[in-house]
Amino acid sequence: MSDAKKRKPRDAEDEKERGVALRAFFYIFGTHLFAGFVWLLFYLGGHANK
Repeated sequence: MSDAKKRKPRDAEDEKERGVALRAFFYIFGTHLFAGFVWLLFYLGGHANK
């Protein structure tokens, strides 16, 4: 039998939950990375020699 037929239905739900958690982690990490970059731009712009 293939692995797909041996699995319990709960295993598929666990994989989906893990996928959602991983995706949420990357979205949150990416948002913070982008916000840090924007903060850096404002910081460097405010300290630029005019």
